[in-house]
Amino acid sequence: MKIAVVGSGYVGLVAGACLAENGNEVLCIDKDPAKVKKLQRGQIPIYEPGLEEMVRRNRAEKRLTFTTNLPRGIRASQIIFVAVGTPTGEDGSADLKHVLEVARETAKAMNGYKVIVNKSTVPVGTAARVREIVQRGTKHPFSVVSNPEFLKQGAAIDDFMKPDRVVIGAEDPRAAELMQELYAPFTRTGAPIMLMDCASAELCKYAANAMLATRISFMNEVANVCEVMGADVDQVRKAVAADRRIGPSFLFPGVGYGGSCFPKDVKAMLRFAQGAKYDFQILKSVEAVNEKQKLRLLEKLRAHFGSLKGKRIAVWGLAFKPRTDDMREAPAVPLINGLLAEGATVTAYDPEAMKVAKSIFGSKVTFAENNYAALTGADALVLVTEWNEFREPDFERMRTLMRNPVIFDGRNIYKPEHIRNQGFTYHSIGRR
Repeated sequence: MKIAVVGSGYVGLVAGACLAENGNEVLCIDKDPAKVKKLQRGQIPIYEPGLEEMVRRNRAEKRLTFTTNLPRGIRASQIIFVAVGTPTGEDGSADLKHVLEVARETAKAMNGYKVIVNKSTVPVGTAARVREIVQRGTKHPFSVVSNPEFLKQGAAIDDFMKPDRVVIGAEDPRAAELMQELYAPFTRTGAPIMLMDCASAELCKYAANAMLATRISFMNEVANVCEVMGADVDQVRKAVAADRRIGPSFLFPGVGYGGSCFPKDVKAMLRFAQGAKYDFQILKSVEAVNEKQKLRLLEKLRAHFGSLKGKRIAVWGLAFKPRTDDMREAPAVPLINGLLAEGATVTAYDPEAMKVAKSIFGSKVTFAENNYAALTGADALVLVTEWNEFREPDFERMRTLMRNPVIFDGRNIYKPEHIRNQGFTYHSIGRR
């Protein structure tokens, strides 16, 4: 099929590359000339495992191309995926200006029947708004489809190529048939293609992310209760996860969730529920718990040291999760800002997010060339992101580098007894 993907950010680039990988002719469109030139040279603006190789392979085989010319892309394609940003507005709602602008420009450029697919995360009712805008701007037939993405950063290629499910909101049978044909190669192993109305499809993404965010905040609250009651959250978590009605996913305590999806989608769902005069109390608490949890390690540092003035703190991990360089809403940001505000100096290391972190903190933070270099003269190590390379370090080397052998583990990746046997004072989340 001939496909245009409008927007070459995280979702658009992954979707375009994966659709091209299955033999479709994909034209990715972006209004940023500098980004398009880099993509044409095979330079990927984000870190996502496997994406660079897939983009280069499909570019070489001429199934994947990049342009700034939106009208040309619309005219050359039958299916147009809209994958532009929907940033959080001042009131917490999703800002749809980019989505609606693409709708207007698409209407002007149409030269025949088109399927316009909302791939961006958008509030309920967006498909109807897009339909109205396009209808006002063209006499050509078209269909509007909602097709939310369910990609995990760090595993996006696998998530697209081998989805748990494909959700398609389509009221037009012709569009539904085309979308089923497009996704059939991705669902050969039995993953369902779920057809529904557009409003339900739009809500699916928000509901899924809100549920996952709720599980994280709930388990973080349980961990905090474990600390004050003298219980062990690892044992509690395992017992809870063994219940088949609950399961183990997203029940690991830590320093809160971040990234481009959970915080934004929780805020947006709260906002459009409020707009419908519904008070979503659970999500209010989820958001409040998460913001407080991001500063949990700062509280532990204060409790251990008293004053943090003059203390040198090493931070391992800056991205909001492993296998990405994304620092949007990352717990490391308020933690480091809190340390700096209290007079500590910070030396940080992350395998992929250093460039992004430098744009956030500038010269206020020292950035180390590797994880061990960050430890030199440190009064404490704070582990924020659970990269694999942090899981089995040389503890003897760490102890000789640090001024004080103290570890604050924000992801509970170490066994307390083992770390203490290595000569460290050890603090974690929800464990004795």
